[in-house]
Amino acid sequence: MTVVDIHAHVFPEIGRAESRGLTGSDEGPWLRTSDGPDAGMMMAGAHEYRPVRRTLWDPAARVADLDRLGVDVQVLSSTPLMFGYALPADRATDWCRTVNDRIQEYSSYAPDRLAPLCQVPLQDTGAACAVLSEAMGRGFRGVHIGNHLGDRDLDHGALLEFLAHCADEGAAVLVHPWDLPTGPRFSRYMLAWLAGMAGETHLTILTLILSGAFERLPASLRLLFAHGGGSFPYLLGRADNAWHRRDLVRADSPRPPSAYTDRFSVDSAVFDPGALRLLVDVMGAERVLLGSDHPFPLGEEEIGRLVRESGLTEDEERALLGGNAVRFFGLEDLVARRTDARTDARTDPRTGPRTEARDEAKEAVR
Repeated sequence: MTVVDIHAHVFPEIGRAESRGLTGSDEGPWLRTSDGPDAGMMMAGAHEYRPVRRTLWDPAARVADLDRLGVDVQVLSSTPLMFGYALPADRATDWCRTVNDRIQEYSSYAPDRLAPLCQVPLQDTGAACAVLSEAMGRGFRGVHIGNHLGDRDLDHGALLEFLAHCADEGAAVLVHPWDLPTGPRFSRYMLAWLAGMAGETHLTILTLILSGAFERLPASLRLLFAHGGGSFPYLLGRADNAWHRRDLVRADSPRPPSAYTDRFSVDSAVFDPGALRLLVDVMGAERVLLGSDHPFPLGEEEIGRLVRESGLTEDEERALLGGNAVRFFGLEDLVARRTDARTDARTDPRTGPRTEARDEAKEAVR
């Protein structure tokens, strides 16, 4: 069974001096890799942002992880710290192009295993569209964006223009929460991550629905929200109830929120079997993709275990573990190469491919 993890982060080796030169700021993101043989630190200027493992910047370490965990393909995106949305547009454009170059270089270590997503200077629609088009022409599988830009949600005209361009380019869009709520109430116990991320994603999805944005966006747009869509799937009934009972809720949306679950997908990073089963029930098995948040400390340690142990049907499990991702990101070529490599490794020179290898090859293209 083909396994594809679509939510995995990378931070290429960018030191402080290079970051300063590109961003024009002493507070820019950079990676400290001198903490130990397998330890590093994501930095924001002089501030220690998050301890990380070597897998984040070393593709050989990542592929070793994937081999150990039984993952065939991983879709890679930068860390949200690297978005650069606060930079002047010209610097942000240079920054994004540099990050994209490094992510593609990282992915080239194992091009049949690592599929890169680009990032764009979302604060400048023209530049964002140009950088996206360049990246898609170079073989990127889509784009990784934050769920808002300051006070502008994804229903803002300029951001809708960018999303429509993604549809035109055939670029899949992974939306990740970022720029989380701050203040004393969020400063303890990682509550900005534990509560803020779920709330941010919920807010973005509801805004796209209730503003009527999905009525204006092309149906061909492939939109994917991280972390199981935040709290949206679990509070969908509340949103539907409000749409039916309050005219101000339904003022710009001709259909209730539950009618739009066919317009986007979500990943499986919910870390609980009951939550995953509810997610599948709300979204449909065809719209949930395996996502681990690898290699961060809060990610799934055994990638795919939750899907395998949640009591799903065989068809649902197959779809979540890889089939949905192959279709969503257009990974048929990578899966075919991966299957060929496995088949070659299992070929008996006297009789040809062994039975299990032939079966896997058939399964990968289902």
